Amino acid sequence: MTESRADRQRASEPEGFAPTPVVPGEAVLDLRAGGARVVVRPEHGGRIGSVSISGREVLVTGHPLGAFLWGAYPMAPWAGRIRHGRFAFAGATHQLPLAAPPHALHGVVLDRPWRVDAPDAISVDLDHRWPFRGRVAQRFAVREDGLEVTMTLEADEPQPAAIGWHPWFRRALEPGGEPVSLRLDAAEMLVRDGEGIPTGERVAPPEGPWDDCFTGLRSDPVLTWPGLALTLSSTCQWWVVYNQPAYAICVEPQSGPPDAANADPDVVAPGAPMTHTMSWRWART
Repeated sequence: MTESRADRQRASEPEGFAPTPVVPGEAVLDLRAGGARVVVRPEHGGRIGSVSISGREVLVTGHPLGAFLWGAYPMAPWAGRIRHGRFAFAGATHQLPLAAPPHALHGVVLDRPWRVDAPDAISVDLDHRWPFRGRVAQRFAVREDGLEVTMTLEADEPQPAAIGWHPWFRRALEPGGEPVSLRLDAAEMLVRDGEGIPTGERVAPPEGPWDDCFTGLRSDPVLTWPGLALTLSSTCQWWVVYNQPAYAICVEPQSGPPDAANADPDVVAPGAPMTHTMSWRWART
């Protein structure tokens, strides 16, 4: 399944989106191999702020409207939306802040500084916005032909959990360049209700544009720009694709679907963490 022709024709280079600057004293992870350079921004929510392949940037590196709209950021301890920010666990009902009213959105670690633990590793504690204690860590490995990121959520007490990543890929790698195409071969898509939350019904994926969750992938998603192909893979079984913006496309691996906390959530506990990986493999064509 590919993006529609109309979708591709709407693509354009971001205009007015200045890269988020590295300020004096800011700690970054600057990882390089061959012609690839990956810059991780711990102080900006532990996100990957830049991925440059032979001098061509594939990520949106800044956005005037803030943290949700650039780079490739971690989502934890939930991914996607939680309906009205409310869920029940172990007999208690919890209310989360509504980052995207009327829903809670993408966890509590993307907008806070992370610690640098090693030249390739960072971590952060869960804060008061989540009712359970724990921490999240990421480790990065860059090769000439790819990137692998590992995320682990450790719990100090039992809690529902979903983790994932939210990359914002550029539609075009050069101003006026031909836009990206997406190959996505998924068996099922979750039907959303009027509030944008999955109903539980699954259907064969229709043509896009999408802001939807898919599962049952028969092959890895592939993004292709002129001269560059990027294959995405993950231990996560759920993928959200958001290809409605003219300037970007998001292909997001997640360990659970949106609103998982109100469905059948995975549970992490002391001594039983959740760990997933996201891998990118690129080839110059």
